Amino acid sequence: MGRPDKAARAAIARRRSDAIDLRLAGVDWLTIARKLAADPAANSANLAYPQGYGIERYRKKQDPPSDEALIHAACRDVRAALADRRAELNDDVDELRALEADRLDRLFFVAYKRAVRDQDLAAVDRTLRIMERRARLLGLDMPTKTEVSGPQGGPVQVEDVTTDELDALIDLTDPDTA
Repeated sequence: MGRPDKAARAAIARRRSDAIDLRLAGVDWLTIARKLAADPAANSANLAYPQGYGIERYRKKQDPPSDEALIHAACRDVRAALADRRAELNDDVDELRALEADRLDRLFFVAYKRAVRDQDLAAVDRTLRIMERRARLLGLDMPTKTEVSGPQGGPVQVEDVTTDELDALIDLTDPDTA
């Protein structure tokens, strides 16, 4: 089987979107799988879902996939759709990060010129702030090591508490209840 044509890819994308929407709505995996099955005999609405699960078996007039196979297909679809969405978000974040870096570069140029030319200390401070912001945005600073310790540098004590004990502690520290 070759790569699906444009219409089939669009139908698969729609199926994946439907699968995510159903999962976000709290629908269980088997119900999702049956709703998006290609074979009307397996489909909960007795419809042939376009590019649905088990489409190849349906085209060959074979029995529909087992519930386990349908569930596996639905899970695979949701994972693939979420990975695609994450990739899109990462692309958007990278694009926004580049745009912000360009903006900071422009602001830096103005502040730097004033700091050097006019020896303006306020412009020097502004230049340094822009440099710090750019370094944070692009991850240029070396990470700082943070160590958490208990009293006198000893180990942190962790205790189990009940919900009632936790509520009592919150009440003691909440200025609105004091």
